[in-house]
Amino acid sequence: MKSGLFQVVILAGGLATRLRPMTETIPKSLVDVNGEPFIAHQLRLLEQNGIRDIVMCVGYLGEQIIKVIGDGKEYGVNIAYSFDGPQLLGTAGAIKQTMPLLKDTFFVLYGDSYLPCDYKAVQDAYMHSQKLALMTVFRNSGQWDTSNVEFANGHILVYDKKNKTERMQYIDYGLGLFNKQAFNQVSGNEPYDLALLYQHLLAEQQLSAYEVKERFYEAGSFAGIKELESYIKN
Repeated sequence: MKSGLFQVVILAGGLATRLRPMTETIPKSLVDVNGEPFIAHQLRLLEQNGIRDIVMCVGYLGEQIIKVIGDGKEYGVNIAYSFDGPQLLGTAGAIKQTMPLLKDTFFVLYGDSYLPCDYKAVQDAYMHSQKLALMTVFRNSGQWDTSNVEFANGHILVYDKKNKTERMQYIDYGLGLFNKQAFNQVSGNEPYDLALLYQHLLAEQQLSAYEVKERFYEAGSFAGIKELESYIKN
């Protein structure tokens, strides 16, 4: 059993518009995947990788998540919750708001991501880099989602979700590692997206990278849920 892994922040406050009408009454974390809420599969995967300490950033229908999974003990983990305030502050803003609950260094993943990778190897790469943040990347070649990273010789050259180039053969895998200092320029009062923070850190030469070989799965779309169900069954 792996141990000694950093805390994980799960960003689970989104409105999940792609899954409507299903998500008009439940949050995305609770959508059914093979007879269980998605979050159950996600927590089990993290626990199997030696991650025990979890902070969930929740918003839309977040009370339902607390009611279903509580403190996480049933899944072998310990969960604390941070609720979005009245103003939506974006993904980086939500993390900034959560700072009092966070250790100095932590993983970040999205509330609809199922990432069967080696979390210990990702953490080791981050520690070795001595930078404020690390982005995991995957050679996607436009196959499962739109590629958004130019990556070569172990380094991210460009990361941009809006301005695509033909040289973008990789994608942001959805698992990041951060030191708290990486969020110093996020005010916490204005909306701020994690993608913007990654770009800022890249420009400051404070973003390292780790290439993951296992493809990602997600529960943020109907097609994604179908693929994930098939993967978990097999």
